[in-house]
Amino acid sequence: MKFKINRDHFGSGLQLISSVVGARKTMPILQNVLIEATKGQVSLTTTNLDLGMKCSVKAEVEEEGSVTLPVRDLSRIVRELADMEVSVAASGTPKATISTRGSIFNIIGMDSKEFPPLPELTDCKEFTISRQELKDMLKSVSYAQSVNEERYMLKGVFFQISEDAISLVATDGRRLAVTTKNMKLKEKGEFILPSMTVAELEKIPDLSDQLKLSYTDRQVAIKLEVSDHEDDNIGFAESVYLVSKVVEGKYPNFKQVIPKDDFNQAVVERELMQECVHRAALVSDEKVTLRLKVDEMEIFGQSTLGDASESMNINYEGEEAVVSFNPKFLLDPLKSINADKITFEFRDDMSPGVFKVSGEKANETEILCVVMPIRTD
Repeated sequence: MKFKINRDHFGSGLQLISSVVGARKTMPILQNVLIEATKGQVSLTTTNLDLGMKCSVKAEVEEEGSVTLPVRDLSRIVRELADMEVSVAASGTPKATISTRGSIFNIIGMDSKEFPPLPELTDCKEFTISRQELKDMLKSVSYAQSVNEERYMLKGVFFQISEDAISLVATDGRRLAVTTKNMKLKEKGEFILPSMTVAELEKIPDLSDQLKLSYTDRQVAIKLEVSDHEDDNIGFAESVYLVSKVVEGKYPNFKQVIPKDDFNQAVVERELMQECVHRAALVSDEKVTLRLKVDEMEIFGQSTLGDASESMNINYEGEEAVVSFNPKFLLDPLKSINADKITFEFRDDMSPGVFKVSGEKANETEILCVVMPIRTD
């Protein structure tokens, strides 16, 4: 194997796939990246057996071949190289020579034949969706995923697919986030995407407008075809491919958590409310209290440190009400929702609060977040 590659292109590819490495000491090859040189490009693959990722980077390939090398060490070396043109060579042994002008590194790897191949999905359902829309939808719910190992079914985002809409759901038992987009789909289906895969999808680069998502009962695959960019510095070629196991089990009935009673409604400026809650929480990280009255919301924080109060204008015509929440549970959706104004629904200190963004137009995404209250003393 022998090829020349742009240092920054090589580094970008390694950075993209380097977070998907195995932690199993019994399989040290999972700490490695599989490097495969073919005509005009180099493919980089990593896996931890639950999630795998593959990307291709443009290169001048003189001799085809493959090798596996420790991905984090390799990334660090490539990042520090002084010259833009990097030469990589390996010949029959699990060792590669990486060189630029004045620098030579001999890196010991492992036989590429031992590297576990990424699975290809068969008999799967699939659909195409805007890359940016999927990232925005994931961002608007992923903060509500559970981190509790015992509640493993909640450690991910639930995809519920019907013929005319797709919904993404996350909950940790104390808050619930749901986002729905109307779109025409061929088949119904559902799966739970693990939190690690969600994190990788949220980081996926802007290489194409659309991505294809395929799924079975056990696995999900995401393929992003790389667009032809006029700016050749992008470096990536062909496609970026992720394949992940799904979280096994039945997701709980989240719809029964959504309040069905009539609640008071106030329209608020999202960023302004975020700033006010953040400042009030500086003196109380356990509870902030909201007092809502006609066209005004007061936000209070109090602890042994002292107290703070904020006031902001809102659009509200109802009776005065006082409700309290964990400030983190208010701030997470306020940071993640991509809308200037949102509807805040509330009733009393025993009832949940609800943030809503209604997708009134056909192409808009609907967002809902339910937050459990803290009793007001």
